[in-house]
Amino acid sequence: MAKGQCNCGGIEFEIDQNLSEVYVCHCSICRRSTGSNGIAVVVVPTERLRWIRGQDLISSWIKPGADWQTWFCRICGSPVPGDNNPGTVFVPAGSITEGGEKLRVAHHIWVDSRAVWDQIGDAGKQHPEAFRKG
Repeated sequence: MAKGQCNCGGIEFEIDQNLSEVYVCHCSICRRSTGSNGIAVVVVPTERLRWIRGQDLISSWIKPGADWQTWFCRICGSPVPGDNNPGTVFVPAGSITEGGEKLRVAHHIWVDSRAVWDQIGDAGKQHPEAFRKG
């Protein structure tokens, strides 16, 4: 079991799953969305996420011409869980407040798109583009 929230605490959620793998996306969209080197997320099945409060505070933005959407708290601007792929929720790793003790970066995606100053310093597997299972 894990718990998480946005910066202001207006949005809270629980994840009914042990968490271990973090995926870090280095694409230009995620860089601009976070103002950083990308975004670190934990991928969980939709049915494993339960909103405790604050769903009415969630806003989203869809990038025109792209199959991409981001979700954030309309009060504090923190990224919050969202479902870019059916049946799957992407939970920003930084929003996890409890139950993330075993999290480790397992995959870096869109590495060929990373910023020139972005240095990857862990053992996570690097993928030139999107992660593909199989």
